[in-house]
Amino acid sequence: MRIGQGFDVHAFAPEGRSLVIGGVKIPHDRGLSGHSDADVLSHAVADALLGAARLGDLGSNFPGDDRWKDSSSLSILEETARMIGAAGYVIANVDASVIAETPRMAPYRDEMASNIAVALGIDEHLVSVKATTTDGLGAIGRGEGIAAMAVVALERR
Repeated sequence: MRIGQGFDVHAFAPEGRSLVIGGVKIPHDRGLSGHSDADVLSHAVADALLGAARLGDLGSNFPGDDRWKDSSSLSILEETARMIGAAGYVIANVDASVIAETPRMAPYRDEMASNIAVALGIDEHLVSVKATTTDGLGAIGRGEGIAAMAVVALERR
């Protein structure tokens, strides 16, 4: 068994971007700034998986080049799952949290978990997505961006 943890944070973009979290397009006046679709939840999960398998981190595997520009982070999860399988592991569990003051994430958690499970090729019951705020504290509390954390467990095939 191997355990990995991941974290990602993105600032809100000035304008003109959709807000995508866990592959769900969420109605909001601003999206997040980033090279791909800036999906902090998918990025945190991918980083946790890569770390658990000792395959590096998100930046070293998915650099800021043209291949991943404006791409769906669900495609990053699909590629990460392929890498995990090639390294001889299966995904046993994903537990993730989105940290945002606004918008509210609760209505979208089940769809986020489903999207992540599909992208990773695992059963939905293996993915948990939660949401919380920082009660107005720090950059997230001031509404400057959104963060996500994830913990995963891998098993040797």
